[in-house]
Amino acid sequence: MFKTLTDAFKIKEVRNKLILTLVLLFIYRLGCWLPIPGIATSALRTKVEGNTFLNLLSSVSGGALSRGSFLALGVSPYITSSIIIQLLSVVIPSWQQLARDGGADGRKKISLYTKIAALIIAIAQAIGIAVGFGAADGVNIGIFGGNTFICYAFIVLMLTTGAMFTVWLGEKITEIGVGNGMSLLIFVGILSSAATAIVGNFQNIVVDGQVNVTAIWQLVLFIVALIAIFGLVVFVDGGERRVNVQYAKQMKGRKMYGGQSTYIPVRVNANGVMPIIFASTLLSFPQMLFSIFWPNVTTGFIGFYNKWIGAGSWVYAILMAILILAFAYFYATINFDTDRISREIQQNGGFITGIRPGKPTAQYLKSINNKITLFGAIFLAFMALIPTVLFTAIWGTQGLANAFSATGMLIVVSVALEFDKQLEAQMMMRNYRGFLK
Repeated sequence: MFKTLTDAFKIKEVRNKLILTLVLLFIYRLGCWLPIPGIATSALRTKVEGNTFLNLLSSVSGGALSRGSFLALGVSPYITSSIIIQLLSVVIPSWQQLARDGGADGRKKISLYTKIAALIIAIAQAIGIAVGFGAADGVNIGIFGGNTFICYAFIVLMLTTGAMFTVWLGEKITEIGVGNGMSLLIFVGILSSAATAIVGNFQNIVVDGQVNVTAIWQLVLFIVALIAIFGLVVFVDGGERRVNVQYAKQMKGRKMYGGQSTYIPVRVNANGVMPIIFASTLLSFPQMLFSIFWPNVTTGFIGFYNKWIGAGSWVYAILMAILILAFAYFYATINFDTDRISREIQQNGGFITGIRPGKPTAQYLKSINNKITLFGAIFLAFMALIPTVLFTAIWGTQGLANAFSATGMLIVVSVALEFDKQLEAQMMMRNYRGFLK
């Protein structure tokens, strides 16, 4: 990857895109540090750090939520709206046809629906933060002349604007930069929290002139585990099943076409981290509402949910694994349309050896995709649960274990690999243009 970056900076067009990407990411990180007037930062930080779910949400945004910054909501509203719209695209026939056959115009409409849903969710979250934390002395109304309504309205406006500005930044990175903008925003947020946790761990090694041997061993074990998990993610990410396709020779006019042999790659982890992100977002949504609108309630249904179903419980882990499997198959069905692939193979005079064209080919590809997806889903469920449990058992719920959750590491590695592929594609495209000129 470092060699790819070095080579990319030697090409002017790609270098300009990389610089634009870095500038937009810097703007995002700057917005994560700009506090909103009216929010009592110290009270908000205490509340966030004392809540497991809010602390995890803050670590994904690089600590923006605990600082009460302009971009405190981060990409959370957009991710939640994406889940809702994609699920509705399967349930509503007109939306399903729009997503499948609408082409560029259809994608624009789906993107517009997603932004509208993100705006609604951002407003709801902003109101919850202003009202919920305001009741816990997290809002300073003194600078607004003691007018509570104006203070709350200003905070809601700033948080909502910040959320939509984050969506704009992500789209701009995708449009004029390199890589997927939203993924890169999550990527830099996790890395920022990780860097802060590492610095804090180094500070714990020497306390009052005494060397803490336990902290040293914890850091060494963590680095070993980190390398092992990164290696496993890279290994599985590159795994694929290649289905050989043979094209028969065809005579068109005076030219002979076909007679080639190619393959269809079926990747083990073709869905990336999206099943984990969607599953965790869906499970965390009720807890997020409880934390924002009823922050001080610890009894009744809310207390029961937080204790037995909320993040960190065994029920949460089981539900997470089930939802990861469900979303993995959901995305596999959407992204790998076996009927369409079978039809295209048949139209081009191709066939899979030993399989009849048409419906038998579609069923064969679907069977392979289901088996490969099962292994990929089990791997994602393992990565989302087992390493996090081990890290928490060794380092507790704070520090390195919280910053380097298995989900976070999986996102970091997957985004880095995808960024490397996008960079190579940009360089390859430039070489092709140069050859044609």
